[in-house]
Amino acid sequence: MEKMLVVLKPDALQRRLVGEILGRLERKGVKIAAMKMLQVDLPRAKKMYSVHKEKDFYEPLLKFITASPVIAMVAEGVDVIHIVRAMMGKTFGPDADSGTIRGDFGMSRRYNLIHGSDCPDSAAREIPIFFDEDEIIDYKLAEDTWVYSVIDR
Repeated sequence: MEKMLVVLKPDALQRRLVGEILGRLERKGVKIAAMKMLQVDLPRAKKMYSVHKEKDFYEPLLKFITASPVIAMVAEGVDVIHIVRAMMGKTFGPDADSGTIRGDFGMSRRYNLIHGSDCPDSAAREIPIFFDEDEIIDYKLAEDTWVYSVIDR
């Protein structure tokens, strides 16, 4: 099964959207293998967003992600990166389709509620920034049979 990092950003917490967003992921069939609330410090933020270091939005992004707690998660599932990224919608709420997380709740061109790893390599780089290996729990969900259409006979 594929894994990815999902971060519910400060605006999701401040706007009390954590339950709504988490509920959407769970209803889709995404398994949460790890989850915690934390205040992102500057060193962790710089490590997380190092790929954007030369971009004009880097400093405002660091200020934003460290401004309030976040919920960090490891999401797991078949093709989970593609599925969660589709659920997230385009980067900015005003551009995102209705029915997506950002399309339904996002109004800003700077704050965008949720981060999700964009490929397996990004997930492999990002997950250890937030989680030690022993914090990621390997378990089976009874509903996997129904989510993935697999019935053992």
